[in-house]
Amino acid sequence: MRITVTSVMVEDQSKALKFYTEILGFVLKVDVPMGGEHRWLTVVSPDAQEGTQLLLEPLGFAPARVYQKALFDAGIPAASFGVDDCQAEYERLLKHGVVFRTKPTVMGPVTVALFEDTCGNLIQMAQV
Repeated sequence: MRITVTSVMVEDQSKALKFYTEILGFVLKVDVPMGGEHRWLTVVSPDAQEGTQLLLEPLGFAPARVYQKALFDAGIPAASFGVDDCQAEYERLLKHGVVFRTKPTVMGPVTVALFEDTCGNLIQMAQV
């Protein structure tokens, strides 16, 4: 068994696609219309294009909105992405206007930082 797709809920898929590709640097993998305004829209790491896909899942279910907001308000990340150099990535993303909740912080064997994805989620980046 392996993880092939995981998701983050987003209000606006086009806005999310722009942030996750143009700012974070992921690559578009799949973009399939699902009827109406929604799409099966996934991105992948440029270094692992056949790896795990991140679904930019539309917030079409009312309880999902409540859950997303509760996580955000509690400061809990919706996802965690690995980086080689947390400090360098923090500085790069700051230049793109990304809002950080925490600066890179050493926590035992990892360094982590928490930022807003402009789509209602907090995302953690971690350097192991």
